[in-house]
Formats: sequence, C-alpha cells, structure tokens
Amino acid sequence: MNPSSSVVEEACPEYFRWIHEDLRPWKVTGISREMVERGRVVAHIRVVVVGGKLYVENYKRAFQTRDVITVWGILQLLRLYPGKLPDLDLMFECGDKPVILKQDYKGSEATTPPPMFHYCGDDQTHDIVFPDWSFWGWSEINIKPWEILKKDLKQSSDKVKWMDREPYAYWKGNTLLGPARRDLVKCNASKNKEWNTRIYDLDWRRERKEGFKTTDLESQCTHRYKIYVEGYAWSVSQKYILACDSMSLVIDSQYYDFYTRGLLPTVHYWPISENEKCKSINFAVKWGNRYTKEAQDIGKAGSKFIQEELRMRYVYDYMFHVLYQYAKLLKYQPTVPKGALEVCSETLICNSKGLRRKFRSYSMVNKPSDSSPCTLQPPFDQLTLQDLLRRKENQTKQIELWEASENIRRNYS
Repeated sequence: MNPSSSVVEEACPEYFRWIHEDLRPWKVTGISREMVERGRVVAHIRVVVVGGKLYVENYKRAFQTRDVITVWGILQLLRLYPGKLPDLDLMFECGDKPVILKQDYKGSEATTPPPMFHYCGDDQTHDIVFPDWSFWGWSEINIKPWEILKKDLKQSSDKVKWMDREPYAYWKGNTLLGPARRDLVKCNASKNKEWNTRIYDLDWRRERKEGFKTTDLESQCTHRYKIYVEGYAWSVSQKYILACDSMSLVIDSQYYDFYTRGLLPTVHYWPISENEKCKSINFAVKWGNRYTKEAQDIGKAGSKFIQEELRMRYVYDYMFHVLYQYAKLLKYQPTVPKGALEVCSETLICNSKGLRRKFRSYSMVNKPSDSSPCTLQPPFDQLTLQDLLRRKENQTKQIELWEASENIRRNYS
C-alpha cells in the first residue's frame, strides 16, 4: 500500500487553513522548551523527532492503544515524506476532551498556554487538532483502516439507491456514552409517538464476544438519514456517517476535529437542535421525504466531501503541515529526553498480533511519496473568517426558522 499521489503543487483543501488558527496563540511568542514541558502534567505522551528518528516518552496510560496508533501514524508520515519534516518536540493528550482551557490563560498576568496536540478542540480550548488514531484502524472494535473502509462504504452506498432506503433517521452506537446520546434514545419510535427515528444500542463487550457480527459499518448505509451525535466529546463516527450518501443529521456539536470545520450546514449536512432533538429530527425526515432531490443533494455533497477531501493522502498532508508549521514556532533545538525510547514501524508490527498486526501491516507506508505535500493556503483574513462563521450561523438559523414555522402551523391547524 502506498498513499502517494502523482499530483504536484496541488492546493490543500480549504479546511487546512484552520491550522493557522490553531497555532495562532504562539504566533507572536514562539514556543519555548519550558512551554512544551508545562504540558507534561496532562499529556499522555511526548513525541520527539530528531534527525528523522522518532522517540516517545510515556507519562500515563491511554485508553486502549490510542497513543500507540497515533505514534504509528506519525511514523508512516516520516516514511511517506522522508527528510521533509524538521525536528520536533510535542506533547499529545489522547483522551476524549481537549484539556488546555482558554479561561486559564486570560488577563495580563496569564502565561502563554502550553502547546498540546489532541484529536479534537472547541471554542473554549487551545488544543492543536490532529487526526485521530482510527484512520489506521481501530482493532479493538474491528474498524478497518480508513483507506480500506472508505472504499467499502462507497461500494455499499452505491448498492442501495437513496429512494429505496428506509425513510427514517438511523443511529447505532453506545447510548450510555454522554448525555446527548442518552437523551437521543427518547426519540426512538414507540407506541405513543413516531419521531421517524430508529436508534439501536450497541454493547461493545457483547459484540467482541460474538465476533462483531452486527457492527460492519459498510452494512449500515440502508437509511435515507443518518444521525451524528457526540459522545463524551467528538466522535470518530462522523466520517463513517457522512460517507453513506444519506442526508446526515448533525446534532449541535460542541467539538470539532481537523476536517469538520470544512463542513457547511444545509450543504454537507442538516443541523439538528440539541435541545429539541426529537422534534428537529422528525422535521428533517419529513422535509427530506417531501423534498427528495434536495435531501439527496445534501447527502451526496457530504459523501463527496469525505471521499474527495478526506483521502488518506490528505490526512497525511494535514499532519505534515500542522507539524511543519508547529516546528517553525519552536525557539530551541529539540533533543531526545532522558527516558524516551526510539520507536520504529518494524518494532510496532513485530510486537503486535491478530487484528492489530493486520491493520498495521496494511496501513504501513512502503515507499516515499513521488510528490510533495499539497500546498498550504495562507491564513484566513479576519473578514473572510467572520463571513464564513456568519454563513454557518445563518444557515443553521434558517433551519430553526423553518422548524418554528412548522410548529406554529401545526399548533393552529
């Protein structure tokens, strides 16, 4: 397998421009060794790259193998673009929620926040967003590496035409993982109420014992509408949901990952109210079943975004650019910390077995890319950024107005 491309000097997708925003807190001050080491108290691992070799210092145990697979992904990046990344020294937090709170670094007395890499961020934190481990496969729950799964989802989606799918909103997952999911269960069809929603609980312990017989993601492109809801924080499931050609119903999200800031409401997905989930989902389904062409267009746009702008090549290019821009801010020469161990791809494969070994073997980069990374576009100017955020807000408000008008009509009819 080789995720390289023959395309040269291609502009990166628009969402790459958020890299500049994520690194803005250190644009003026730069990043000192002291700043990095202040993050040690919350980080799971420290990753250092010196002379093209990668070293890891472990601070605390991460859930499952998130930390190991994150390191694996960076190792593959080094194999894909050998010699192109400068030396690095960074902290990585592998939990669900971002950890560097903006409120702790406000006021004249506040220090510059420690730079911390993480899988997601929100408007209240300074965490630097980075692709999550699932792109290289999630062996613990039998989710294939993204390069394989993306193709499988496309083939599965093509098999069932949108009009032939179940005309309901579908979600399947762990319903106990966060208040939003527990609340979503109330939207399930019952004897007393039909919300046009089908919710299925998933017990991962049972699924593991039974060999994951009912969890194949490629078998879940069977409904016209698919729901995305956060867990404790963001969920890796959003890319799988968007890839189905179904109109994605995205419940108001607090958190974002590296690519989701490129999605637009009413273009790539349909926004769903956090406080009125059931009514909002019901309205979306009824609207889509009435305006089928428009609903299909939204579903196809979301799927096209995933298929074209979330190719594995772009995952690697995003990693490259965020690390390259980060390295440019370092005010010191990274060195290997005492206690850090060198890690290489071959070691991580040899020390694994079963699905872990299979997924790592498949996702291993076998040769360098024959082209350079895509070209990173400049930062947003303030006016462009404000216009983008205003557009997203206005498109969401438009849906809220439609829902409100429908509720008024229903109450007086």
